[in-house]
Amino acid sequence: MKVLVVDDDINVQRLYREELEDEGYEVIIADCGKSGLEKFETEKPDIVTLDILMPDIDGITLLRKMKEQRPNIPIIMSTAYDYRDDFAVWASEAYLVKSSDLTELKKIIKQYAPEPT
Repeated sequence: MKVLVVDDDINVQRLYREELEDEGYEVIIADCGKSGLEKFETEKPDIVTLDILMPDIDGITLLRKMKEQRPNIPIIMSTAYDYRDDFAVWASEAYLVKSSDLTELKKIIKQYAPEPT
């Protein structure tokens, strides 16, 4: 199963790659919104994690573009800031505040996507 991680923070990219590959997922990294959209279209991931604040295309705009193309793709919004009050208006399946403990992220991925093979 492919997980697309779209985040401009290299430390988050490394952490997500290490932890999710250890769980058996194929991890695709994009370091900005434009690259994320390109990889979304070419790699056809099974699930996506999106940072909200990125320098080129913000995560909310990217979420809308991805959902236009594939309405049923599970998308997890992941950010260092707490936007819980706004979460209900987004079309994502889940929202989490970034942490070095990825237990919650792994739980959400397992809930919305098939087990890795």
